[in-house]
Amino acid sequence: MLIKDGMTVLFQGDSITDCGRREDLTGLGNGYVLQVVSNFTAKYPHLNVKFINRGNAGSRADDLAARWNEDCVALKPDIVSILIGINDVWRRYDSNDPTSVETFKSEYHKVLSKTKAETNAKIIIFEPFVLPCPDDRIAWREDLDPKIQVVRELAREFGAIYIPLDGIFAAASTQRDCVEWADDGVHPTQAGHALIANAWLDTVEGM
Repeated sequence: MLIKDGMTVLFQGDSITDCGRREDLTGLGNGYVLQVVSNFTAKYPHLNVKFINRGNAGSRADDLAARWNEDCVALKPDIVSILIGINDVWRRYDSNDPTSVETFKSEYHKVLSKTKAETNAKIIIFEPFVLPCPDDRIAWREDLDPKIQVVRELAREFGAIYIPLDGIFAAASTQRDCVEWADDGVHPTQAGHALIANAWLDTVEGM
């Protein structure tokens, strides 16, 4: 298994990762990070692993890059898990503030380069996702799909573990209505957070 006794595991991202962590005494929030930690601890109580959540609601790739020294490098993680990108899409549609594919790639590249250069962390990358609920989210694919391709290219370049989250949610939505996974197409329900947590745990346990 990828996670060993004594390791520090860092989760990074936007509101999907943040999920109220500042109001939570454990600092984990009430989303997929909490589910990962709870299930991992129950399954491997003999392992002493430190889990840290530094997701920040509203973050885009450039925000991640700007806070990477403090919120990643200084924490000396052994594993860093990243879910970022949907706000680089969303701001185009709600604020007329788009992020170009080139800028997204450049800022994400900074994050990964710094991680490689200044830590010994293994990197786990989630692809960003959107579900077609409400219907206007369908138009977002024009902006999101090229960014997903960027994330895949970066995962290859940096030898990261890749979790195809957009595909996982799309597959789940063939079985149950997408509102049961993320009722605004972006922010997961508890069932949606469970999908993310299960995908993460299945991945690290299979390494």
